Amino acid sequence: MTTPSLNIGFIGLGIMGTPMAGHLMAAGHQLFVYKRGPMPEAISQSGATACNTPRQVAERADIVFTMVPDTPDVESVLFGADGIAAGLSAGKTVVDMSSISPIATKVFAEKINALGCDYLDAPVSGGQVGAKNATLSIMVGGPEATFEKIKPLFELMGKNITLVGGNGDGQTAKVANQIIVALNIEAVGEALLFAARAGADPARVRQALMGGFASSKILEVHGERMIKRTFDPGFRIELHQKDLNLALSSARALGVSLPNTAMAQELFNSCAAHGGKGWDHSAMVRALEKMANFEIGQA
Repeated sequence: MTTPSLNIGFIGLGIMGTPMAGHLMAAGHQLFVYKRGPMPEAISQSGATACNTPRQVAERADIVFTMVPDTPDVESVLFGADGIAAGLSAGKTVVDMSSISPIATKVFAEKINALGCDYLDAPVSGGQVGAKNATLSIMVGGPEATFEKIKPLFELMGKNITLVGGNGDGQTAKVANQIIVALNIEAVGEALLFAARAGADPARVRQALMGGFASSKILEVHGERMIKRTFDPGFRIELHQKDLNLALSSARALGVSLPNTAMAQELFNSCAAHGGKGWDHSAMVRALEKMANFEIGQA
């Protein structure tokens, strides 16, 4: 079934947001966009309409997507001077695809609902590759009716699309995702470092493990990056640090202990201290290598 052309706003045109917005444009939707600084060439040449403020985006679009780095950024885009909230009228929908605090998300949703508008939190997993290939996993929190209305647009950007629960539950699922990813990166890093230091070929060890119970997407993709030393993002360490901060602060509020999450965060902190906050998160292995005084790629 062909989705009718919609007026869609998109704010947050980084390495993830740009291809995501591009998929919406390619499907025939009219986009109204806002970005601080230079507009990506892929967007400026696509026929999207550039707006001067988030408020202008909200005034012209019926559905507004946001994809920005952190909780304060979402709050600013939504409720700052000339923010989205100032341009909304009843019946419009805001969809935040950033990865931010579940607690703050519930507050943001209540404020948008008070304006007569719907709100979904819909963080994603899959990184830059998933954004480019429209294969993102999308974890959604909000009313079911709103989810069903927006789902055809989600399907232009992702494959595994799940309504987790009410507002904030999508963000909770994303935090859980980031815990699992961080701990898997750490496990793969330890295993390949151990194998290499013992004198085995880490590439062949990885190949052997890919056929067994230890197989994972992290071993497949990030294990290869560790061996080939390709640590360009990807997904930057500083962004994963932000997500684990959300996990640890939320866990503290809930009275839950996440000891291995805290350890993974300390390894990311070590990478950042060595100038690596912009490295891909697979470079967590460098912190382990520092402690071992040995690199996986050494002969």
